[in-house]
Amino acid sequence: MQRSFLWMGCCLVLAYYQGIGQARTYVNEFLNLGAGARGLAMGTAQVAVTDNATSGYWNPAGLTRLDAPQLSLMHAAYFSGIGNYDFASAALPLSSQHDVLGFTLLRFAVDDIPNTLYLVNPDGSVNYDQVTTFSAADYALLCSYARNIPLEQSGDDARTLQVGGNVKIIHRVVGTFASSWGFGLDAGLQYRLPHWIFGLMLKDITTTFNAWTFHFTDAEKQILFLTENDIPVKSTEITMPQLIPAVAWDMQIREKWHVLIETDIAVTTDGKRNTLISGKRISLDPRMGLELSYRHMVFVRAGISHLQRTQDDADTTGRHQIWISQPAVGAGFQVKGFQLSYAFTNLANQSQPLYSHIFSLDIDIPHKKKLAAY
Repeated sequence: MQRSFLWMGCCLVLAYYQGIGQARTYVNEFLNLGAGARGLAMGTAQVAVTDNATSGYWNPAGLTRLDAPQLSLMHAAYFSGIGNYDFASAALPLSSQHDVLGFTLLRFAVDDIPNTLYLVNPDGSVNYDQVTTFSAADYALLCSYARNIPLEQSGDDARTLQVGGNVKIIHRVVGTFASSWGFGLDAGLQYRLPHWIFGLMLKDITTTFNAWTFHFTDAEKQILFLTENDIPVKSTEITMPQLIPAVAWDMQIREKWHVLIETDIAVTTDGKRNTLISGKRISLDPRMGLELSYRHMVFVRAGISHLQRTQDDADTTGRHQIWISQPAVGAGFQVKGFQLSYAFTNLANQSQPLYSHIFSLDIDIPHKKKLAAY
């Protein structure tokens, strides 16, 4: 019992980061949380329709839809404030009118985790004054480049192809005990017709790796040894590629009303996941989102994602399964270069809901002339 109490604050966190350097399921999963209240309210279905500064996260090809610099900010508190997610992105169109640069920074962290390594003195007495705290934080920086390629410009038959890519740097830390650095590449495209948009996002196209190092002091190593815990060594984690094809329907239904509907399918290659279609190596996770706008000023959004088949808790026989999902709704308001968006999302599932209120702000930056092309 004493050993269990000793490690209740940090052993569980460290266990997640230990392991052999192999391709495993759910590596760098913090990069799949989403970005911006618009995308979260639409059930994370954004690969085809994304067109603002958050595109560096969803699909860098969407950055080409911007004709002015833009800043996007979001903060979300998950699990009643236990986890904090902060997101910031900026997009900078160049003077060529075909090229855009983007920069995205995100952080997901659990702060103030008790470090009870020195809670129990050598004589067996308990000293709460020796309990300190630490943070387990994940950081990512995405540097994006996108280019617009006009294919045909003839009124209603206008067709365009947008392409883009990300270079991403990942840094993860667990207090002073462990840290890692990772690097990866993403690529995306959008193909636009008058009323249809096709998108494709290729995440971690060359696989993304995280190289972990551990920094225990001699005293900490001794406590690990005495409590029969393994002492971690250097290791690596590999994130396997993910493919997300998408299609969206974009239509003006009345003079002042506009509707946008998108469907995405996330195809993961890191093994069996709890998704709608799950295989030994490949799993498919569909998502759908809807946005209804009035004069492109007022927006109402809804979406659904993470369809899963799970055991019915009310069934004592263990034979009956039910479908669950993560629904979301939201709204937005845009005026004079400012767009405030809100999302009400379920971070868990319908059987054990965990709802969260999320706000984000997109700001167009006034400029007199385009940035000079590089």
